[in-house]
Amino acid sequence: QISWTLLLILGYLFYLLLGAMVLQLLEKQAETHFWDQFQLEKLKFLQNYTYLDRQALEQFVQVLMEAWEKGVNPEGNSTNLSNWDFSNSFFFAGTVVTTIVYGNLFPSTVAGQIFCVFYTLIGVPLNLAFLNQLGKGLNAHLIILERRVQKPAHAQVQLAILLTTGTLLFLVFPPFVFSYIESWSYGESLYFTFITLSTIGFGDYVVSTNPNKPYISVYRSLTTIWIGFGLAWLALVFNVGADLMEKFLQLKWHKPVLSLAGEATIKLEDEPEQPRIHIPS
Repeated sequence: QISWTLLLILGYLFYLLLGAMVLQLLEKQAETHFWDQFQLEKLKFLQNYTYLDRQALEQFVQVLMEAWEKGVNPEGNSTNLSNWDFSNSFFFAGTVVTTIVYGNLFPSTVAGQIFCVFYTLIGVPLNLAFLNQLGKGLNAHLIILERRVQKPAHAQVQLAILLTTGTLLFLVFPPFVFSYIESWSYGESLYFTFITLSTIGFGDYVVSTNPNKPYISVYRSLTTIWIGFGLAWLALVFNVGADLMEKFLQLKWHKPVLSLAGEATIKLEDEPEQPRIHIPS
């Protein structure tokens, strides 16, 4: 009998290897193109400004990189809004406790770094407790629906309605808002939405970072609230997906067990349907 757990481990490793190969195929050529273009632009810059040498240019590029790493956008002028006003600070606090952390902004002072350590120690468990409580509420709601409805098909319809509503509220409609405010395409906005709610947080797309756009002060704060509730919904979706994947693998790879006498095949009994939707704490 082949263990489906072993197959799951092998499938997981294969999935990681497949992702690595596809990403390398898609991104490596583009990276080489951008690198060559950047070097060409530096050569053109030196040709236009002959009083500069390569060392001076490299120093200026280093200054730009340090400014970007410190959260200062070198694009624009001195009228750019602060990265640490209340709205942006609230947004940063939200990304810390949810462990998203885009990487484009971080405390640069020793006091801020030490505070961030202790703030995270309390904030991350608090965020997990918040998500767990929301998950318990959703789970209790599904259990009540299943008890009230006699036919299992009706409970499945209710679950489908719940997941569809959450998909529209947290994954389909928000990209329209981000696309309008940030001037991103819908595909880019959808990508940002999912990468954020899944707590991956690459940092290549972050809201309200364009220095040429006038953002309202509460924009990032509202985004933080959307992230909090969106995390609970996406955790529910991931949990349902993991449950379905587990059942699929068990049905596909679990073979009938032969009796010791070899006279008959023991038939596996179906397990009673139970609500298994929960948010892991």
